Amino acid sequence: MALEWVVVGAAAGAEAVMVILLTLPVGNPLRKGLISGSRSLLKPFLSVVPFCLFLILDIYWKHDARPRCKLTGEACTAAELLRYQKAVVKSQRNGLLVGAALVFYWLLYSVTHMVARMEKLSERVEKLENQE
Repeated sequence: MALEWVVVGAAAGAEAVMVILLTLPVGNPLRKGLISGSRSLLKPFLSVVPFCLFLILDIYWKHDARPRCKLTGEACTAAELLRYQKAVVKSQRNGLLVGAALVFYWLLYSVTHMVARMEKLSERVEKLENQE
């Protein structure tokens, strides 16, 4: 099960790096390469979305099937209580990782299309200036 979290973490990291690179002010040839690279990565990174939805269901199932151990009511040993708390923290961490992967994909998609449109508009402005 740890491999799927490594994959989601790597995808979220790659998406974050691409968003940062797209928003940096760089030269025109490098920007065109970044735009084409991020456009080509959008389709493979789209597979992250259903994978994250599956992982959200996995988190929910583990949360629902986890034995409850509260301080009041049931008699829990210290080891059981510690195990329960670790499981809660782990599921919260995994939920944040899934959320970050989905948000970074949405940012990468939005920023890529915005930057590509800005490049097309700047090319149109240059053509109009050259015609006059």
